[in-house]
Amino acid sequence: MKVVILCGGIGYRLKEETEFKPKPMVRIGDKPILWHIMKIYSHFGFNDFIIALGYKGGYIREYFSNKKNRENFNIDLIDTGLETLPGERILQIKNNIPKTDQNFMVTYGDGVGDIDIKSLVSFHKKQNTIGTITGVHPRSKYGLVTITKNHLVKKFIEKPVLKEWINGGFMIFKKEFFDYLRNEEMEHEGLKRLTKESQLSLYIHHGFWHSMDTYPDVDNLNKLWKEDPKWKIWK
Repeated sequence: MKVVILCGGIGYRLKEETEFKPKPMVRIGDKPILWHIMKIYSHFGFNDFIIALGYKGGYIREYFSNKKNRENFNIDLIDTGLETLPGERILQIKNNIPKTDQNFMVTYGDGVGDIDIKSLVSFHKKQNTIGTITGVHPRSKYGLVTITKNHLVKKFIEKPVLKEWINGGFMIFKKEFFDYLRNEEMEHEGLKRLTKESQLSLYIHHGFWHSMDTYPDVDNLNKLWKEDPKWKIWK
């Protein structure tokens, strides 16, 4: 099964990094976050990747021109436009999905987690909906304060994990999903169309998940990589 990784965005909130490289090439340790994402899938035997390129896509091409960096990955690098929205990027790789494949996976180039990909695939097939997204608990970007009845500060909670669910990427779709996408749209519009027809399932992930949107995220992921990289499920 093909794994599509959306790597075309600019990443405005990491401007000092992304001025010179695309966001998926920002490093955690000595490897880009893109490599970490691919290792998660590869651990479960999914090694066929379609990387949807956009902003500074040549940087990614150059990285994978080194056979050492390709490891055991089978990689198709597809230019999908500089300012193309994610929904249209997915549409553009339609012809790269083999006719014999009933499903394909999609994720973003900026999030890692200890996702059980085989469990996700099994869940998707059991649900038999056109699409399945992985639900994760986001972490608050703010420290929270709890108080007593008398309005005295009881304690500070530093950036807690919230109870709500968000789409953490790590998605899987039947090929019918292409019919729900449109040019010049975000992928969320396609997901909303699936929702209206009760064709979108949520695979619940209670484990570790972390996105890389800001400089503190980069710092935290690098700290975790040294101390406790929970997403490193490969050997």
